[in-house]
Amino acid sequence: MRIVNAALSGILVLEPKVFKDARGFFFENYNRRAFRDAGIDAEFVQDNHSRLTCNVLRGLHYQIAQPQGKLVSVIIGEIFDVAVDLRRSSPTFGQWFGTRLSAENRLAAWIPEGFAHGFLVVSDVAEVLYKTTDYYAPQYERCLRWDDPDLAIAWPLTGEPLLSAKDAVGVPLCDAECFG
Repeated sequence: MRIVNAALSGILVLEPKVFKDARGFFFENYNRRAFRDAGIDAEFVQDNHSRLTCNVLRGLHYQIAQPQGKLVSVIIGEIFDVAVDLRRSSPTFGQWFGTRLSAENRLAAWIPEGFAHGFLVVSDVAEVLYKTTDYYAPQYERCLRWDDPDLAIAWPLTGEPLLSAKDAVGVPLCDAECFG
């Protein structure tokens, strides 16, 4: 597995070694030892699976207590995956990182605790898998505004995004509860 440090401290992009032959392909999506050797010593407690259509934008979500680290990958289609650093003590506080994850490139993103996370579906349909390091706790869930002009995230939109009711009323970074 090849692991690349992203522009924001703590975010990693993981590229698995893929074995292909006439029958298809095989790769390890997760290997605890390889992840631990790369500095990701996370215990995953929940797996989530989303199926969404083009232009659905989810996020930017985080939990202010019981924060979740996330390992995100795509098994069908393609997304533009985004993380925003909400750690006030970080030199990259308030900055964002985005990358394309797809069934074709087989990349995964490690987003540690302390980041808001979201994604935009850029294919007709996408199925997204993500492992989390803590359980979903709706009482602690917060939503950062996806189109906050101070963040200026370059979403590759092809029209108006399809948002959930909670994502449509996310707060700007200047009003967000953040981490220490």
